Parts: sequence; C-alpha cells; structure tokens
Amino acid sequence: MGILGESWFLDVRLKLRHFQLFLALEEQRNLHRAADQLNMSQPAASKLLSDLEANLGIRLFDRHPRGLTPNWYGEIMIRHAHSMLSALHHTGEELNALGQGSAGTVAVGTVMAPAVTLLTSAIERVHRDRPGLKISVDVDVSKVLVPRLLEGELDFAITRIPAGVDAERFVFEEIGEEELCFVCRQGHPLAGKQPLSLADMAGYPWSLQPPGALMRQRVDSLFLHHQVTPPRQIVDTADLLLSLALVDKSDTITVTTREAADLLCPPQRFHLLPFSETLSVQPYGLVSLRHQRLSPGAAALMSTLREIIAQSG
Repeated sequence: MGILGESWFLDVRLKLRHFQLFLALEEQRNLHRAADQLNMSQPAASKLLSDLEANLGIRLFDRHPRGLTPNWYGEIMIRHAHSMLSALHHTGEELNALGQGSAGTVAVGTVMAPAVTLLTSAIERVHRDRPGLKISVDVDVSKVLVPRLLEGELDFAITRIPAGVDAERFVFEEIGEEELCFVCRQGHPLAGKQPLSLADMAGYPWSLQPPGALMRQRVDSLFLHHQVTPPRQIVDTADLLLSLALVDKSDTITVTTREAADLLCPPQRFHLLPFSETLSVQPYGLVSLRHQRLSPGAAALMSTLREIIAQSG
C-alpha cells in the first residue's frame, strides 16, 4: 500500500456502513452471518469489503474455509470503528439531551479512591450550575478503564495509564497516590495483635483484586519482598462490596484504599490492621485523549475536578 494522505478516507470512499461491517465481522467471523446481522445480502457485504480493500491496496481480513479473520490492518480498522460508532452514539445522546432541555451527558471512569471523595464532590458542585447534566460513573481498575476511554465509551477517566499502553495518546494530569490499608472484621483473631507481621496475616483467607490489577500487584510484591508465602485461600474480585461482605462474615482480610475504608468501614464492624510500612500505589490522574475535544458537560466536570484538586493541594 502507498502512504495515505490526510483525506484518505474520502479517496477510498470509506462509509459508515464499512464501520458497521467491521464490527459485525469481528463478532461473527463469517461474511454470511455478518451480512445477516446488518440486513444485507452476502454479495453486497462482500462487494463492500472487497471494494474498500481494493481502494486501500491492502487486505484487511484473511479468508479461510470457515470464515474471515482480521489481520493487523483489519484490527486497526476494527478498533477505530468502535471509537467512531461510539462517538456517533454519544453525539446522538448530546443532541437529544439538548433538544429536551438537558445540559448534556458525561461518561467518566474512575479507580476506587477518587470515586469516594474527589469525584463525588465534583459532581455535587457541577450540578449546582448544570442541574440537567446527566453523569454516569464507572468504577473499575485502570486496565479496564483505559481501553474503554480509547474506544470512546468514556469522555475521560481518573486512573493510571497501564504498562504497555502508548502514553502519547493521552493527556495525563497527576493527582496523587492511593494509600492502602488492611481490613478485617471487629473480633477477628488478629484485631488486637501487636506487633503484627505479614506472616500472621498470610494464614487467613483473603479477598483481593484480580491478578494484574495494580493494587494486587502491590500486595503480591509485598509478600515477595518480605519472603512470606502468599495466602493459600484468595478470592479474586474487583468488587469492594463483595470483599467487605466476606470480611464482615468471616476471618477474611482485604486491602483497599484508606479513603474507601474511611467511608465504607464503620469501626463498630471493621478493624484496620496496623502495619509497620506505609503502603501506596503509583499516582493516578485525570486522563483524556490527546486529540479529542471534550463535550461542554465533560469539560465542565473536568474543570470542576481541577478546581477541587488545586484547593486540596
């Protein structure tokens, strides 16, 4: 293929229908089923794809007897098809909201600690000036939030940029670290033990974020550093409420942020285990796509977040 110019999508006659076909092929991996999904005939779908490939001068999908598989070029087109169609979906939501007298919509993702204090304060403040603004918040780990940001499902996120992701695609505004703490129930056998060692805690069941999550990596490295065998019984879950329910009903220990513990762990039911080291994970921040302009509602929420961060700094 040659070098694509700035208006390459016009030169190759790229259409919205191509994006829809890419996603159908990603799901179905079969041209006939993808055509049915889009209410097209198979010949029409085949011509749509082959004409685009001919205009681009490259194959996007590898053909084999059982169907089609996207190659590297196809994977690029599929990834951006997700972003384009998601952007169009959000455009429709904003147009509808404006037509109905609303102030628009915002979809934001966040890791746990900022959701507890920072984001809740910002939402309360921005709703004073924009009471009609519809805000959706997803709380998850960074490795889930960042791909959703790239696919256009989120306007921005309060998170970290995971290792292996091209950081140049983002604007990252650092906020701070998350302090971690160990939580057990009141009445736990370790609740009154001092001094408390990691080996003492390792003998009990734990509930932790799944392997690969940043908080889990910090805990795993802690056991490795102290040369302590990790707990044999671990429930893997990203749901803090489930972890706290296990802690409340058993001798399970969990790890969460200090801010989350202060809000969700009343002292009459939970106990924060003392530990000689201060635990924290790498800084999180406001993360947005470098070349994407925020909607007015998203820009207002982000501006409010910046104000609160500056005031607390």
